[in-house]
Amino acid sequence: MKNKIKAIRKKLGITQEQLAEDCGVVRQTINCIENNKYDPTLELAFKLSKTLNVKVDELFIYE
Repeated sequence: MKNKIKAIRKKLGITQEQLAEDCGVVRQTINCIENNKYDPTLELAFKLSKTLNVKVDELFIYE
């Protein structure tokens, strides 16, 4: 599943490390999600959306 996490994160000036810390995961997890190598759990998807201040359906693109 593709996502817009990297673009939104960069627009907000947040590093992968900061996003990971806010969501309770390691930086490598954020990197894998941004590069479409890993789909986050539903819980993590909601944490990401809350931290990035967008709705979950704005972060992910279902194809």
